[in-house]
Amino acid sequence: MHLTADLHIHTVSSGHAYSTVLEIAGAARDKGLEMVAITDHGPAMPGGPHPYYFGNLRAIPREICGVRILRGAELNVIDREGNLDLSLDRVCQLDIVLAGLHEYCFPDGSVEENTRGMIAAMRNPFVDIVVHPGNPEFKIDPAKIVRAATELGIAIEVNNSSLTTCRFGSATRCREIMTLAKQYGTLLSVGSDSHIALTVGELSAARELLKTAGVPAEQVLNTSGARTEQYLAQRRAKRPPQR
Repeated sequence: MHLTADLHIHTVSSGHAYSTVLEIAGAARDKGLEMVAITDHGPAMPGGPHPYYFGNLRAIPREICGVRILRGAELNVIDREGNLDLSLDRVCQLDIVLAGLHEYCFPDGSVEENTRGMIAAMRNPFVDIVVHPGNPEFKIDPAKIVRAATELGIAIEVNNSSLTTCRFGSATRCREIMTLAKQYGTLLSVGSDSHIALTVGELSAARELLKTAGVPAEQVLNTSGARTEQYLAQRRAKRPPQR
């Protein structure tokens, strides 16, 4: 499966990542990517950027080093009602919004409570992709998550870092989620979750998981920039009008 975009990348602005936007764009060009999403952590993450940072993402050109740049964020789900850690006026300015459960930001609870929080975030029309649902730190009901994502038409992430360098123990649940996603025809997104330019576009473990599960390319956003753009346009069309 050929992947042309990396939709989950952090810059130095996340507080615990180590490369600039320019370095990331150069790395993406060298990897042959046509698109990347700059998705720094939301303000609730320790060391995360101030909300003003997200409002000023408009300073980043739409294309750098010949690579299409999506201005985005990886926001934190902060409660079981699916609320996020960035105000709506900032969120509305973003090209792409990832959301997930993170340590220090979400009050870990029972399987039912964690599942409810993740599904509530999926129901937020301003969220485009739910990230690293395979994280074993937060116990969830994978079947309920995948069914909800399918019904809501929202993409679930296959996070390469969860299979390689962090969130150890994710592989088993990730395999289960991929099996369910294939069964239900759920939309999927692939992200490196890169925190340094050297790992931009590192999607091989996620690609192998998709192959093993037999997920067709038609379910994966990253197989073309046009498909990614079309999906994001459809998500924006579902958002309520803002003043």
